[in-house]
Amino acid sequence: MRILNLLARLQPEHAQVIAPPPEPARPISAAVAHNIATLRALRHAALASRSAEARAADTITAFSGSMPFLYLHAAWFGVWMVLNVGAHPLVGFDPYPFGLLTMIVSLEAIFLATFVLISQNKQGIAADRRAELDLQINLLSEYEITRMLRLVDAMAEKLGVAEAFDPALDDLETDTQPEEVLRNLQGGDGP
Repeated sequence: MRILNLLARLQPEHAQVIAPPPEPARPISAAVAHNIATLRALRHAALASRSAEARAADTITAFSGSMPFLYLHAAWFGVWMVLNVGAHPLVGFDPYPFGLLTMIVSLEAIFLATFVLISQNKQGIAADRRAELDLQINLLSEYEITRMLRLVDAMAEKLGVAEAFDPALDDLETDTQPEEVLRNLQGGDGP
């Protein structure tokens, strides 16, 4: 096996032949499949409920952040310069230093920045909603785990299990107070 690994390093084109086969994919649980379907449906509903302006802003933002947009601008600037520096027989309509091109590009930048900000604001709102949902689920999970820990601890005490009398468990069985956690994170007595 050591020789095969060495050979694979020396001849990477044969590494595929020597590599062990991938593990077969395991099917996901019904609960995970349901959660994925629910999240997809929520995302689809959110995308479908956007206004025409929001859809336009997202489309423009997506295109302006793509390589075709870059290529289009490189070609546009190249053609503009060729037409206006005298390298082409046509008369230049925007002589160097290309004042008209500068104004057009400046206006384009203003509008593109606005479209990007609109899209980012929408994404920020969606991220805030997801974060709030995460927080609510985490708080619910914390509550449920604390309750289960109390129940297991009570059973362990009843059965006389020595670990049930560990003082560290008392800390874990205390309900988490989000306000106190936030206050401690902020390093003081108040927000």
